[in-house]
Amino acid sequence: MLHIACTRLLPLWSLLCALLLGGCGTTTGGPVSLQEVREFADASARLGGYAELARRYRDTYVREQPYLSPAADKLARENDAKRKAVYEDFMGIQKTMVLYMQTLSLLAGDTRYDLSSRIDDLGNGLKANAESGLQQRHIVAYTGLTRLLTRVIASGYQNRSVETMVRDGDADVQVLLDAMIQLTRLYYKTNENEKKTILGIFDVEIPFATRSSDRMLVTLAKIHYMNKASEYKLIDRRYELALQGLTKVALGHQKMRENLGKLSNDEVRRLLTNYGRDLRTIRDGLTAE
Repeated sequence: MLHIACTRLLPLWSLLCALLLGGCGTTTGGPVSLQEVREFADASARLGGYAELARRYRDTYVREQPYLSPAADKLARENDAKRKAVYEDFMGIQKTMVLYMQTLSLLAGDTRYDLSSRIDDLGNGLKANAESGLQQRHIVAYTGLTRLLTRVIASGYQNRSVETMVRDGDADVQVLLDAMIQLTRLYYKTNENEKKTILGIFDVEIPFATRSSDRMLVTLAKIHYMNKASEYKLIDRRYELALQGLTKVALGHQKMRENLGKLSNDEVRRLLTNYGRDLRTIRDGLTAE
């Protein structure tokens, strides 16, 4: 009789075991399955380069000033004031994106650390600026993402998940990444104008320095020209890499948004791994001398 009862209970016991093991597998496997999300978010937060290019944009006048005529200097000083006025807004966007990616990485990992002190980095908001390309939609996205970060971090990350963060943040993330791409193009264009101004002076002046007494001066001028040309070539490459990196971040985050609930899927993990690898390669290029 006991044998019959045990035999009848065996299928039920097997079912319970399967459910328990399945549940345990999901729980222990969760953090592992989000490893690619964490690595992508870390690579995005550490992309770098953007802050350096923003500072270079702000400091354009410092490099141009020795080469400018008095008439050109007046206009350059006006542009310098405009660039300095918007610099903090530009950096505010970058700081917000970095904090978002750090928070996303935290949610996708096992480690718990406190980012509450970083809330102060978010600033007080942006101002629309026609010359820089910052528009009202960028301001709205910035406000939305800062509110999301403040809410998540202030709550101690309780009741939050990667899926929730990505779903709630993607629209604003995409708009702010678009703003960063536009601003990087502005930096690129400003650098092109600076390059034409400075190298153009040498292109015009050197051919007219034909006296024998100018020989040493011409030699020094040519050396200076080559050094400046090399500098601009390096910076041009960094602008290109920064644009590639920001585009990769946008695409990677978009893929997560499109695959909510399937982030442990092999194909999604493979895509995020590739994006993370590409971002690390780009970061190495941005930091190379």
